[in-house]
Amino acid sequence: MKAIQLTAPALTAFRQTELPEPKAGPGEVLLRLRAATLNYVDVAIATGSFPGAQFPMIPVADGAGEVAALGENVGGWAVGDRVVPHFMPNWQGGPITPHHVAALRGITLPGSLAEYVAVPAASLVALPAHLDFAQGAALPIAATTAWNAVRSAQVRPGSVVVLLGTGGVSIFALQFAKSSGATVIVASSSDEKLERARQLGADHLVNYRATPAWDEEVLNLTGGRGADLVVETVGDATFARALNAAAMGGTVFTVGFVSGTAAPIDLLPIIVKALRIIGNNTGSVADLAEAARAIAAHRIVPVIDRVFDIGETGAAYAELASGGRHFGKLAIAH
Repeated sequence: MKAIQLTAPALTAFRQTELPEPKAGPGEVLLRLRAATLNYVDVAIATGSFPGAQFPMIPVADGAGEVAALGENVGGWAVGDRVVPHFMPNWQGGPITPHHVAALRGITLPGSLAEYVAVPAASLVALPAHLDFAQGAALPIAATTAWNAVRSAQVRPGSVVVLLGTGGVSIFALQFAKSSGATVIVASSSDEKLERARQLGADHLVNYRATPAWDEEVLNLTGGRGADLVVETVGDATFARALNAAAMGGTVFTVGFVSGTAAPIDLLPIIVKALRIIGNNTGSVADLAEAARAIAAHRIVPVIDRVFDIGETGAAYAELASGGRHFGKLAIAH
């Protein structure tokens, strides 16, 4: 089968190769992968910033495809079914454990840049019927993370949600929050991206280059109350402002580290406002299934900024690594 291998932790170390086609073992399904989407974790792996990767490897955590063959003792799926495999195939549900993070697609297991992959049948979720493969490939990490963010704060009509940037998690969170009736504030450095966010339903737009104190603007827009949920997708550069922007009893949902991980923390606002600081490592297969059902019910369409050919894998990674140029997700088609 055709595949892309990452041979070293470098953005110049991708190579096209031929590998033996895998076989579906007991309890497994063989997938014909059709598309993949990139997350920041993929860039972190390709630059040596994320532990656990072994080279050479088939990269990219997220993908979508169709069932090509069933292993022994597999029920509930048929050849031709359009499906999404979960990033952490061991994590079926419940709280995260060390066992769940021991197997990671695109890190310790073969990822999505190959024609075929064998995965546990229990790690699959049906692709919503209105989505194509590239859109479906956006679900495992970004949609699941955004879904858990919105659930963590019990977002409902009257809730205020603040989103930083316009990457995959933020755009999914915008779509989920609006389908829940929330008021959404989006902060970005690009007026063009802010306008696109407005077209997706964003209620208030803040250009943080023009208004560096975006947290104070959040307070102004909410009459001093703040946000019930701040989805913190950036890292140490914005964490203090996220705490300030949150309402009393609010939630700061921490998922990003693009600006770094060593955030200085003032405990006083956390204590005085009784904030909930929630770290997140994506979610379980059950969470992915819930997110997919919500996407199907509300006819949510994932935003794919650009689709690269698999031969352009290096260019796709470079685009994501450049930081902030894309809106939504970058996809790679097989």
